[in-house]
Formats: sequence, structure tokens, C-alpha cells
Amino acid sequence: MAAELTLGPNLFHWPAEMKLDFYNRIADESPVSTVYLGEVICSKRTPFFDDHHMDKVAERLERAGKKVVFSSFSEVVIKRERNLLRQWAEQESRDLEVNNTAALLYLKNKPHRIGALLNVYNEDTMAYLHEQGANHFALLPELPRKAVAELGKKAGELGVGVEVQVFGRASLALSARCYHARAHARTKDNCQFVCGEDCDGMILNTMDEKPFLVVNGIQTLSYGYLDLLPDIADMKALGVTHFRVMPHSCDMIAVTRLFDDVLAERIGVEEGEAKLRELGIEAPFVNGFYHGKAGHDWTARAAAELA
Repeated sequence: MAAELTLGPNLFHWPAEMKLDFYNRIADESPVSTVYLGEVICSKRTPFFDDHHMDKVAERLERAGKKVVFSSFSEVVIKRERNLLRQWAEQESRDLEVNNTAALLYLKNKPHRIGALLNVYNEDTMAYLHEQGANHFALLPELPRKAVAELGKKAGELGVGVEVQVFGRASLALSARCYHARAHARTKDNCQFVCGEDCDGMILNTMDEKPFLVVNGIQTLSYGYLDLLPDIADMKALGVTHFRVMPHSCDMIAVTRLFDDVLAERIGVEEGEAKLRELGIEAPFVNGFYHGKAGHDWTARAAAELA
């Protein structure tokens, strides 16, 4: 299975016009092969980018030769969310990425993908979900190399795709509470969509005012941007077939081109890393999880190892 670059679902609450422009540029200028669409974090945001917008964007991306996959909610609590999930599961035109086990009830062994928010940690879970129809697995960004290797091996035995996030803030936790609303002295039901004020999430500082985490509605993310560009060749050897970059407000066309160039070996890792750091992303780059360290750490590979 040839290695592919993918664009994960947008986790943030961007204005509809910003999203439309973003995906039009992805269609015209980005080398990603697969684009994940859909509201993953909060169902209250869905009216801002409704079925009309989703279909318009999906059709535009498909005309550009991209594969479109719909991503489901990470939490399913109220009846409206269950109904939306059922509608997505019943549609036949595009694949569905499942981020909550509630969707499995409606899929009834139909082919589907497993999202990183569903937490597949071991081979037995992967095998069980494959029996239920799963044919592609996005792994948690917190998994160390050893776990990626074991799951990559199992995926190869099952003949399924395995995907790893290689760029962007990493999802760390989800809650029933909305931290964004609470930080602005609002309730979840009367949040007034305050999350829309932070295009890449709201930075959470420590007591001594050092940036530590990022809040996105009910989600907690890393402050640092995951950068596994130097580890792509290693992951390919471990059986990883798809490499996911996550949308942010930085120049994602430049980001996806850099990762695609390294993935296709048109440029070396050192050149790719240098160009990535020239994009002006203010937060630090991190890769600790993959190397078995604290997630906020950065482990540099030696030049000889990169070669």
C-alpha cells in the first residue's frame, strides 16, 4: 500500500467563509490525497457549516481528485447528535470516520474508518473492530514508537490502512464540560460560541504564565505542534500507510507540500525541517510521545540517522 498524505478534520470553530476559502485552496493547491470533513468537537457548531456547505466543499475536493471522508462527533450525548450520527452512517456516497462507539450501532458492519479519538491501543481491539467492518485506523498521537510498530504489523496482517498524525496540535483529552465557555464565565448551553475567537484554540498558561496546553471547546490539546517529519521513513518501515496533518491557521498549503515532498523523497528531512521552521509558527514543535518521552519534549535525530 503506497504511503499517502491526508488532511484531518478541522477541530476548530472557524467562520464559514474562512472554511470555504481554506478548502478551496486545499482543492487547488495542496497535494493531500484524502480530506476528512465534519464537525468532531461540538454539535452546536454544525449549523454554521451545514449540509449545503459540506456537500459543496466535498464536491469541490472530489473534482480536484481528493478522496473525501466524513468524520463523526467525538461525543454523542443528546438526541440531535444521535440523529445526525445515524444520517452520516446511513449515507452511502462517502466513507465515515468513527470517533465514538455510538456510530457502530448504526453502521451494522458496513465498511468504515476508525478515528484517533476512538482510542485503539492494542492489536486485539484493532482485530475486533476490523471484524465489525473497520478497514482503516487512525492512531492516537500519544502512542510511542513501540505501540505504532505493533499496530502497524497487525494492520498489515489484516490488510487495513493505518494512519498517524504527523503535524499539528495533538488531542489530549475530551470532557462533557466546555472549558472555553467556563473560561469566559459562560455555561455550555449559553456559550455564545466563544470558541470562534481562537482559530487555533485558546492557550492555557501555568501559574507562572508559561503556555502549557490549548483549550478548544470540550477538547484539550497540546500547546506545541506535533512534528514527526523526521520520523516518516521510520513509520513507513513500521507499516504506517497514511500520514495526517491537522488544519491550523498557518500556511497549510506550504505545510502539506513540505510533508509531501519528504514523503515522496523529493527533498531530505533536514531541508524539510528547515523550511517548516521558516513558516513562522510561534508555538514549539514537539515529538516526545513517539520517542517514549513527555509529549512536550523534542528529540532531534542525528544527521547520519536522518540520511
